[in-house]
Amino acid sequence: MMHYNLIAPEDLGKGSPIKLDVSAAEVDIYWKVAMEVLTVIAENNRKGEPTVMVVPYGPLGPYFRLSYLVNKHRISLKNCVFINMDEYLADEKTYISMDDPLSFRGGMNRIFYDIVDEELNVLPENRIFPDPAHPEQVLEIIEKYGKLDMVFGGVGINGHYAFNEPPEPGEVCSNEEFLNRPTRVLKISRETRTINAYMNCGADLNAIPEYCITVGMKEMNMAKRIIMIMPRDWNAGALRKILHGEKTAAVPCSLFQGHPDATIYTLTEATKNPIPEIRVYNK
Repeated sequence: MMHYNLIAPEDLGKGSPIKLDVSAAEVDIYWKVAMEVLTVIAENNRKGEPTVMVVPYGPLGPYFRLSYLVNKHRISLKNCVFINMDEYLADEKTYISMDDPLSFRGGMNRIFYDIVDEELNVLPENRIFPDPAHPEQVLEIIEKYGKLDMVFGGVGINGHYAFNEPPEPGEVCSNEEFLNRPTRVLKISRETRTINAYMNCGADLNAIPEYCITVGMKEMNMAKRIIMIMPRDWNAGALRKILHGEKTAAVPCSLFQGHPDATIYTLTEATKNPIPEIRVYNK
């Protein structure tokens, strides 16, 4: 079998159980994801049903498009339950301040909730963040509504989703055990802290908290539809592993190969072969 790093960009996704959608421009990805989200909400509104989603803070792009579409077309979010994927924690395992520029809770207000017209907005009590004191709440909400319509969010440099970091070297964890990990507090891996520092605070690694609360793979795998967003050139390595590598907890999103409706939205730049052929053959 051909090594996944040798697959031509135009052949990526062929034969993979995960669907692939490639855009030439980053903004196109965000418009597509916003339309996917809005389509689910509008259909549930038409049927008189609630919409339950696990949503990210980042990437931010879909929210600017989603708020524009909601306000322009008067699509009500009153019957929506938005469960955010994660949040940074202080060393005491409590939320960082909402006023902190890195806070996802404060960020969601700035980029979305404060922009949507009040008469259309998600009710405050349905704007959920996983609680480090009550992590079981996320699963309880999903069970209360009897469904999870969608989860969408960015993929990390090591192939993680939300902050579901791969097992540490030497840690014994089967794929089944990893997929059954629920919402929990955990320590963020060094590679994730490094790329987040690069993306968000001038590469100051010390500025990124060491701990987080994350919705687990267990809850997210319950979603009817899973959307993974990979809009960066540095997503190239993980993209190929997720689509064509083995299903392994070492690359968490590869486990979604077993999900019935999972899609990756990515950029043309991320489909390029990440390393020269000779380095593959010498491994």
